Amino acid sequence: MLKVSQILSDKPQNAVYAVSPTQMVIEALELMAARNIGAVMVLEGERLVGIFSERDYARKGILQDRKAKSTPVSEVMTANVITVNPEASIEDCMQLMSKKKFRHLPVLEGSKVVGLISISDVVSAIIREQEFRIQSLEQYITS
Repeated sequence: MLKVSQILSDKPQNAVYAVSPTQMVIEALELMAARNIGAVMVLEGERLVGIFSERDYARKGILQDRKAKSTPVSEVMTANVITVNPEASIEDCMQLMSKKKFRHLPVLEGSKVVGLISISDVVSAIIREQEFRIQSLEQYITS
């Protein structure tokens, strides 16, 4: 069974992109654009207090006529974030993300943030696992 820790091991080390709740939305958007990512975690020190995504900006920023340069992330972020630990199964993550309709899932080890996985990471991991199984079965059949 695939685990979240396997997805994290494929990502660059220390790839935890975050902003503070007091930073302006424009700074979060610039970080997301520079890293080509769709969400950043919102940390107060090392404590996860929220997540900020493109969807948050569209729904709570643009549609409510808030300006990115003068709106703090805390006003538009999603608080009460659902998280998983590194031992969670990929299948459970996919079900959770589908049921709750979000695309990014912070990974915590205890209270320490260790990464963020996306639905794309989950789907890619499942596809790689299925390709491996198919290849193994083909080798078994032809030997």
